[in-house]
Amino acid sequence: MARTSPSITLSRRSLLAGSAALAVASLAASAGFSRAASPAGGEITFLIDSLGDTWIPNNSAISSFQGHVWGHVTDKLVYVDAQGKVSPWIAESWEQNDSATEFTLHLKDGVTFSDGTALDAAAVVANLDIWYAGRKPEGINPIGLFPKTYDRAEAVDARTVRVYFHKPTLGFIPTLGYHGSILISPATIASPAAEQADLGKTAGSGPFVVESWKEGDFVRLVKRADYNWGPAAVGHTGPAFLDAITYKLVSEPSLRVASVQSEQADVAYNASPQELQSLAAEGLSVATPRYLGFVNGWAINTAVAPFDDVRVRQALQAAINRQEIIDTVYTPDWKLATSFIQSNVPGATDHAALLAHDPARAEALLDAAGWIKGAGGIRTKDGVALSLVLHSNPYLATSKAVDELIAQQLGRIGWKVEIRAFDVVTFGQKVRYASPTVPAYEVTRSFIDAGTVAGILTDANNGENWFGLGSGDVRLNDLRDRIAGAATHEIRNPLLDELQRYVLEQGYFVPRTQIVQRIYVQSPKLQGEVYNGIAYASYYTARLVA
Repeated sequence: MARTSPSITLSRRSLLAGSAALAVASLAASAGFSRAASPAGGEITFLIDSLGDTWIPNNSAISSFQGHVWGHVTDKLVYVDAQGKVSPWIAESWEQNDSATEFTLHLKDGVTFSDGTALDAAAVVANLDIWYAGRKPEGINPIGLFPKTYDRAEAVDARTVRVYFHKPTLGFIPTLGYHGSILISPATIASPAAEQADLGKTAGSGPFVVESWKEGDFVRLVKRADYNWGPAAVGHTGPAFLDAITYKLVSEPSLRVASVQSEQADVAYNASPQELQSLAAEGLSVATPRYLGFVNGWAINTAVAPFDDVRVRQALQAAINRQEIIDTVYTPDWKLATSFIQSNVPGATDHAALLAHDPARAEALLDAAGWIKGAGGIRTKDGVALSLVLHSNPYLATSKAVDELIAQQLGRIGWKVEIRAFDVVTFGQKVRYASPTVPAYEVTRSFIDAGTVAGILTDANNGENWFGLGSGDVRLNDLRDRIAGAATHEIRNPLLDELQRYVLEQGYFVPRTQIVQRIYVQSPKLQGEVYNGIAYASYYTARLVA
């Protein structure tokens, strides 16, 4: 199937631009701010399609949307770039013992939270504790990918933290750069959940602070004049160049883009991939950074028939034409999946051969499993149709379009596919890993260190049990435990390679494409932003140019 051409004509864009100007101006007036540049550096407006449902830091820091805001009002102990390279930030240096069970962090001097308190060793200990345990009775959750092997942390002195783990935890340092690992003042951490949910009361140590916000409408940030501890990796450590950033909620994608075209806003988030080429030709800046994490694909629930049969899972793997997905829904900026984790993740290996489109093999596997084509081309077994329900992921703008294309591909093999779409909140409530009603959970999830992957695939140590296996797969359990217990990358990397091959061979995970979850269209006047390992745009280093 050929790639479709952009569907918005210039005349329609002109109309949208006029509507955008009125809508953005109205929003600005109601919020009490202006886009006008100041001599010091000006301000930008970032249009986004959601701002999530809670600002409790532990609960919301993993949100695809709220991470944009948290990345500007908070810092992290380490910085991780788009290739997974870890470098100092608030932690200037660190050491670990030979067994990777004890780590010592040396903190940068002079760092403060926006409430004036020091970001010292005691503050880091408070953050580590809440990331690990949360306060569940109050509705404050642990950070999902924080190591479950955590034992305790102690302040050796004001600038030194020692962290202990029950078992080897080689991925601890990289995970400190995960976008959930945001540093919050101890006073905020100690406050009740209801107060933490008020974004205006949250004290971080980042280069911006919250000046004002309105639920479901906007968040306005202004820079901290005294900020002087940015990560050296981005080439700047002092105060931000911009004076302010305003994140505004605009649900319609075409309106977001038209607002940037009409210069009423500076950044439009989550534009249609099929428009990117024409938008770039108009002179707008387009960015499609990949993040470190899982590819976009399905975690298959083996507890739901017929996916308890490996032949059915393998047939599903072979039936999908991944190149057609890129050619039809995306652009050449998107890459074919070669594993179930992104190829830029340290430790990822190439298993593209296991993902080859092979409809003849898919048909043969289903025949062998007893699923026979009948009237209308749908396969049945014992009077039951071969069916698959897909729940389009609302965090990914293109998810439903990909689902529709895959439904056509699977239909040619003999599947009956139903597509259901929910909004962000409903999706979070109804669609979960290994749910009895969800046969295939669409993953759009980041992580920093590949060593954290094995621990979430099963139910060990409160793992997420993605494939509905519990502890039933002996080989998967063995790989999980050996990866978790590895004290060096030389030991761990071959095990990660084996894990990737095994998961794909078993059809436990069915990749679709390498993921570009965060799409940015912005004014060419805005330059110098940096995209980190989770593909968030940081405007800490950005400037407005004439």
